[in-house]
Amino acid sequence: MKKLFSIFLLIFPGLTWAQNIVPENELLWEISGNGLKEKSYLFGSLHSNDKRLFRLSDSTYFALDKSKAIVLEADIFSLFPEWDTRKEQVTLLFDNKGKPYTGSARSTKTIYGDEDGMPQFLDAYFQEYCYNAGKVFFPLESVEDQINIFADAIVPDASGVNFAAAQILQDKMMDIYLKGDIRSLDKIMRVNLSPFPGSYEQLIVDRNVLMVKGLDSLMRKQGLFCAVGAGHLSGEKGIIQLLRKQGYKLRKVTASFNEVPIAEKKRVRESRTFTYLNDEVGLLATFPGKPVEKKIGAGNTFLLYREMGQGNTYSIELIPIDGTLSLKDQADIHIASPDATHYKFKLLDDETEIYEGISDTYTEGMHWVRVMQNDRYLVVMKAYGGNKFMNSNRPSYFFSKVWFE
Repeated sequence: MKKLFSIFLLIFPGLTWAQNIVPENELLWEISGNGLKEKSYLFGSLHSNDKRLFRLSDSTYFALDKSKAIVLEADIFSLFPEWDTRKEQVTLLFDNKGKPYTGSARSTKTIYGDEDGMPQFLDAYFQEYCYNAGKVFFPLESVEDQINIFADAIVPDASGVNFAAAQILQDKMMDIYLKGDIRSLDKIMRVNLSPFPGSYEQLIVDRNVLMVKGLDSLMRKQGLFCAVGAGHLSGEKGIIQLLRKQGYKLRKVTASFNEVPIAEKKRVRESRTFTYLNDEVGLLATFPGKPVEKKIGAGNTFLLYREMGQGNTYSIELIPIDGTLSLKDQADIHIASPDATHYKFKLLDDETEIYEGISDTYTEGMHWVRVMQNDRYLVVMKAYGGNKFMNSNRPSYFFSKVWFE
């Protein structure tokens, strides 16, 4: 029988799969007890868009899929209007026909990595999934609180940083994180903050107390998936121990990785887009995630979404028109073409007229723009990012997902 089974595996290898179990990984914890009606999950994250971080365990996908709410340290999306995470802007070259090109395949660096990483950094990916999947989101801290905490903490002056040593430390922390070793992460943070008395307490311990208070309240209402920096989990004053002291049961969830995706992983990874519908304008738009929406000017609506890991931005402005300007006039206003190129007129498959081209303005820098209008509204779409983004078809792909119903 065993021999027959072995032959079967050789003939049909695609019907088998392996499961890799990593018992020492301590990034995911199940929370129960203390009167909870549903289980919740606590996950240790790392604020980076490094692709290695996104090889999430099947148990993590299970927890994400089953939870009714997603909880993070702060509302990252609220930073969209103020924060372009690119560390540099792109300079485009143009051929003799005005077509942009680049002589470099270099990826643009961002606050959270570079263009070779994932579009969002890990925490922002969780928030993106939350909205795309129609779940509820809660922050444990306000962005203002985080800014004030870090502003008040005694930390090294960046002007005196040894960047080579800092890179070595960053690489070491990444290796430790990928192993799921939260104890070593806590230890290395203590050591590196020890020259600055009080900074560990301000940046870690005090915030742990506040985050546990918020978690205690939220978990009593629904089952949730909470992701916080992995450095907050371990130690006597870490979130795990603080929750246990309040009567909760915390169990490490074993990290397992199947070659064949489980159903929960498929569902999470299929939640890739957010559909925006404006009935008043008659506009349908597909973003990578939920955009920030705000009213500006005289009845204008502005939508903004950023992929903060790679530094890409997508925006749409809806502007009421009075009929005195043609679409060509609007293109002249909204597309500031560099001298070496000019925008172009196109007719879409549904007969919608558009103008599209490269624009160069402050603060966006070089960016792609498309304008179109119906009898009541002008739509101005923009897309920009790093070197690779600006020389790809991604701006055009975004524009193609915006249309009048």
